[in-house]
Amino acid sequence: MKKYMSLMLALLMLAALFTGCAKKAAEPAPVVTEAPKAEVKEELKPTEAPKAEATAEPTAEPTAEPTAEPVVMRLGSLKGPTTMGMVKLLSDSEAGLTANTYESTVAAAADELTPKLLKGELDMLALPVNAGSVLYNKSNGGVTLLAVNTLGVLYILEKGGETIQTVADLKGKTIYATGKGNTPEYALAYLLAKNGLDIATDVQMEWKSEATEVVAQLSTVETGVAMLPQPFVTVAKGKVEGLRVALDMTREWAAAGDTLITGGLIVRTAFLEEHPEAVKTFLEEYAASTAYVNEHPAEAAALVEQYIGVKAAIAEKAIPACNIVCVTGEEMKQAAGGYLKVLFDLNPKAVGGALPADDFYYMP
Repeated sequence: MKKYMSLMLALLMLAALFTGCAKKAAEPAPVVTEAPKAEVKEELKPTEAPKAEATAEPTAEPTAEPTAEPVVMRLGSLKGPTTMGMVKLLSDSEAGLTANTYESTVAAAADELTPKLLKGELDMLALPVNAGSVLYNKSNGGVTLLAVNTLGVLYILEKGGETIQTVADLKGKTIYATGKGNTPEYALAYLLAKNGLDIATDVQMEWKSEATEVVAQLSTVETGVAMLPQPFVTVAKGKVEGLRVALDMTREWAAAGDTLITGGLIVRTAFLEEHPEAVKTFLEEYAASTAYVNEHPAEAAALVEQYIGVKAAIAEKAIPACNIVCVTGEEMKQAAGGYLKVLFDLNPKAVGGALPADDFYYMP
């Protein structure tokens, strides 16, 4: 019996030993199995976040693209310095080197182009700054001044003598000129008034429709006086013997304490609002064009002949005297605003009856 009891006790202890070992073996299994699962879940979180960011980036880019898309801009300009600054721009556009595409219409007088601008047949126009103010008033703010593109280009020429040394010497003279009702007339009237003379009574004005008519008139007289802009000053000096530059009107204006401005660039306000980025790009490309014309007159002269019809030899000589610029922003507003104020005080009709409001000036 003792042997039997000892055997049973040994069996029970052995069974208990195996049961304990089985439990210990079974318990770690869940720990080993669950821990890796938790670690895998944690590792997925950083991987999923970049996926969300990658999705957001392509979505954001297209929303900014449409405003910067290139557009076709229809430009109008005059045969003269107001167009000379943009000839490189037009050449680059034809070669496909510009962000936008530029189509140009060149005319002899501003009134050939302003109706097209108001009808929406042109988008931008290079013309006398005061004519831009007239359009602004006429269209109730339908146009905006982008830049001043030409400073003074007017000169007083004398044939057959040296009697004119000052503005006061013009008293009693007959003056052949173009630009009645525009910058030339108002610029001369201002200078005469500053020197105690009246354009209506102290000089005899002979207005012609084109500069070529003035040159032809000078060819038929022994002595005479004319007011012409560049590049027609250079043309006249090459065709009329004994012709000299008597007065630089830009310098005369400066001596009187003011700045003479000839031309500016205006844009239809609706076009500006529809294509703000394209207009901004245009100004950048136009500024580069004016810099090129001033720095490379020989190369630019060939383009002037191509796009304006002025012979390259004449254009090359004229460019340094054309005061081609691209003045924008606050500087443009101050210069153009001051010039328009001078004209308004002289004759309100010169600016359309009223000075333009601040929204006339493009301030990016």
